[in-house]
Amino acid sequence: MATAGDVKVTIKETPSTSYENGTSPASASAVTTGQPVLVLGTTDNTTITATQVIVPPPADNSSTASEVIFFQKGTPGSTKEVGQIPADYVQGQGAIVSGTEADQATKAALAAYPGGIIDRVVKLSNGDYEVHNIGVSWPHHVFVSQDFTVIGAD
Repeated sequence: MATAGDVKVTIKETPSTSYENGTSPASASAVTTGQPVLVLGTTDNTTITATQVIVPPPADNSSTASEVIFFQKGTPGSTKEVGQIPADYVQGQGAIVSGTEADQATKAALAAYPGGIIDRVVKLSNGDYEVHNIGVSWPHHVFVSQDFTVIGAD
């Protein structure tokens, strides 16, 4: 499979991998060759161990999709900020979260900024989330509110 940034990745399914068609439960047969999907899970280099697969994924035509800067080795990242960055945000602070909480924050971040690879979700002291996006040069951090709405990025 290839990401929106043309990074080749391998998807590893497990017995607990769940599938959704939009927001309804589905089976693996909902995945069709050549059609886009959103895969949530953990990454190890270019392998994603899928916890959830969503068909179809959030639309790539979001107003922020054109702002994504895909990672290219040797290219400096952007220092651009948009939206609201939590006032007390300090990079490296917070608690790493997993499960439904992390899945919902990841889904919101990728809906707003499609094409990245999320390697962790951190719950900040104010209850918001920092979604760490490693598949693009910008945004590297996507900030998601407690109600899973994207509020900012840097």
